[in-house]
Amino acid sequence: MQTNFSDSFLATDKGSRVNDILRKCVHCGFCNATCPTHQVTGNELDGPRGRIYLIKEALEDQAVSNASLQHIDSCLSCLNCETTCPSGVEYRELIDFGKQTLLQRVPRKWWPRTLRHLLCFVFTRPRLLHPFYWLARNLKLTPNVTVKTSYKSTAETKNPEYLILKGCVQSVAAPGIAEKLQQLLARADISSHLDSYNHCCGAIEYHNDAEEKSLDRIKKNIDSWHTQIENGCKAIIMTASGCGAMLQEYPRLLAHDEHYAEKAKRVAEHSLDASEVLSRLPLRKSQPTLNHIVFHPPCTLQHAQQLDHHAEEILTRAGYQLQPFTDRHLCCGSAGTYSILHTEMANKLRQDKLEKLEEVPVELIASANIGCMLHLQKGTQTPVRHWLELVELDH
Repeated sequence: MQTNFSDSFLATDKGSRVNDILRKCVHCGFCNATCPTHQVTGNELDGPRGRIYLIKEALEDQAVSNASLQHIDSCLSCLNCETTCPSGVEYRELIDFGKQTLLQRVPRKWWPRTLRHLLCFVFTRPRLLHPFYWLARNLKLTPNVTVKTSYKSTAETKNPEYLILKGCVQSVAAPGIAEKLQQLLARADISSHLDSYNHCCGAIEYHNDAEEKSLDRIKKNIDSWHTQIENGCKAIIMTASGCGAMLQEYPRLLAHDEHYAEKAKRVAEHSLDASEVLSRLPLRKSQPTLNHIVFHPPCTLQHAQQLDHHAEEILTRAGYQLQPFTDRHLCCGSAGTYSILHTEMANKLRQDKLEKLEEVPVELIASANIGCMLHLQKGTQTPVRHWLELVELDH
């Protein structure tokens, strides 16, 4: 793609990086073929190729409008386009740069700005989120996906081998997921600790116009986790794939920070999805009572982290026969706070996803991210649970 940036912009790290990424794009349009929003609207500007043009125009100081911002906002950041792109365009970086630039030139109106501020303030504080979630659940505004089985936390050790991130939303909506992983590790004689201090990975703030707050939170996380890694902790384990995807972004976000660049890289290298850990352990071959199960792979697992099929292989080893379905690569519409900010599009994508997941009768939908679980459960009577609940380890 041809660019026309000013010399002063190209002289900056950001300008040089954006220019390199844009010049990889060859206009092929493969990305549009796998973009969920483009498939719904058919609008070129609601696909990656169109959004790339809008970003280029904004960075070249061409005319932009509120409509430009809306097309950028409608992106789910599912990164299906990155998986599809034959040229290796790092779209995730472009969408970040583009949104930041557009917001400087087209500020949000007061209500969209206030709503994003409120979401960041409440969702990143579990103690504050808890009463809101309790009220929403009792008013049936949000489904109940709380883990049905009660898992007791194992005794904490002074220097655990692994640290398990509880998460912000998950620690309120389904705290038993992290506890189940801790129980599984204990059965394998692996010590672990539930991180009760660093609840949020920084994703909610970063994707809702609060980049500076997000970076401050990320640095605090790194300070805490790097210290524990120095003291012998082997890895930080994620049970929510959205958190795992965000931790993998730490090195990029802090690449030019002389105090945190190396620490961020080390923390990212020591972060693992739960499926990466359990894939190394002996599973109990059970006789499952549920014969018709389908696994929904979150975009943060299959596209952002490129960990496709890990959880499915574990479930298959455990004795489950997973039902195949079409368009498994497409987003369900959850995408963090996207389902709140873009309800109509999110509901349409959920409907499409559920039609595929339930093409054949299924007794249960398993997934790996709390946001996807809540979003999908709201649209179906089929139980939606975390895949960790379905596995046990051999003693």
